[in-house]
Order: sequence, then C-alpha cells, then structure tokens
Amino acid sequence: MTKKKINFYPGLKKSQYPFTADDIVCGVDEAGRGPLAGPVFAAAVILDPRRPIDGLRDSKKLTAERRDELAPQIKQYALAWAIAECSHEEIDAINILQATMLAMRRAVEALHMLPTIALIDGNRSPVMSVRCHPIIEGDDKVHSISAASILAKTARDAALVTLHQQYPQYGFDQHKGYSTRMHMERLREHGACPVHRRSFAPVRLVLAGEINLDTLPLDFDLANEE
Repeated sequence: MTKKKINFYPGLKKSQYPFTADDIVCGVDEAGRGPLAGPVFAAAVILDPRRPIDGLRDSKKLTAERRDELAPQIKQYALAWAIAECSHEEIDAINILQATMLAMRRAVEALHMLPTIALIDGNRSPVMSVRCHPIIEGDDKVHSISAASILAKTARDAALVTLHQQYPQYGFDQHKGYSTRMHMERLREHGACPVHRRSFAPVRLVLAGEINLDTLPLDFDLANEE
C-alpha cells in the first residue's frame, strides 16, 4: 500500500516557493505579542519529510487539548526544533516588535541543525545570518510554521501557568496574560506585578485610572501590538 504523500506547503503554489529542493527549510513563529504580562516566545522547526505529522495548522485554530497532543509529536518527529523567549524586561526596553524579532532569532540560532532558509510567519523578518522570507498567515500555509506556532503557544501557556503559581491573584492560568476584562479588573485591584509589561498602554491606563472597567463589555479583549 502506497503511503499518502503530504503537502508540507498547503497554502503556497509551487511558483511561490521561496526555496529550492536543496534548501533546509525552517518554519518560525511567535506567541505572546499581545498579552500585558510575561515573556514573548518563539519557536523554530525543521520538519522531516519522511515523518509527516497529521493535523498541523495555525495554533490559534486548534484547541488547547489538540495543541498539547501535537507538541510532543513535533518534538519527536522533527529533524530539529528550538524554543526561545524574550522577557518582559526586554520587551519594555526594546519594544514588543523588536523583542519578537529577537526571540525568533534566538530560536533559529538554538537549532542543532543549521537551516538554509527560515520562513517567518507575518510580514517582517528578523535580522540574522540565515536567509529569511516572511509569509503572511504562514502558520496556516506552511506546516513547519504551523509546528513552530504550536510549540511557541504551548510553551508560553505553560509559562503563564507557572506565573499563576507566583501571582495567583491575577488569574494568569485563565487569561494567559491577555487583556480580558478579568485581567484588567485584577490589574486595577492589585496593581502591576513584576512581570507586567509596563510599556503597554492598557497597563499604564488601568494603573492611572484612565479606563472605566465598569463600562467594558463582558467579552472585552484589547490586543496590544506596540
């Protein structure tokens, strides 16, 4: 019985491939740009064409349970993978965009196999020695980016659960640092803890009393892309 061939680039036409058959392709994605607290994570993955993983897609379109199932498969079957982060202190010092780019570079540089090209989710690429190519919505178009998205997301979620143990009054295990109404209310009640990103506008505004939480809708969620 012939094994079904998997298309590792379901969202790209072959004419759009920014690489050749000789390239070692690495997918890169981040998790945690928008939250008001904690680090931003990035992952880099080089998949093994001989060991495809079923069900890879943008981590945001998967349930937490499915991400937790796929993450160990990625680590087991990939040719190489690495996860890196930038702390909340670094985010406040250099801004979230630069911190995200730095986390991505750290992830690629931590791989034990050197790729010849890194496919980056989004419209920008970090500056590094490896050739880069950004792909908008790449986490749903390129399996190695999807895999990186899953590793970055599961690693960051685990880190926020750990932060919850240190600062249980904020509920980090529930909202993972995002600006939900619950998080904003806890922030106003308890003030900022050491891992809050003080350069982010919602943190500053809540601490200054300039956001009226009583008028916010129950599903309030303010992503911050500073």
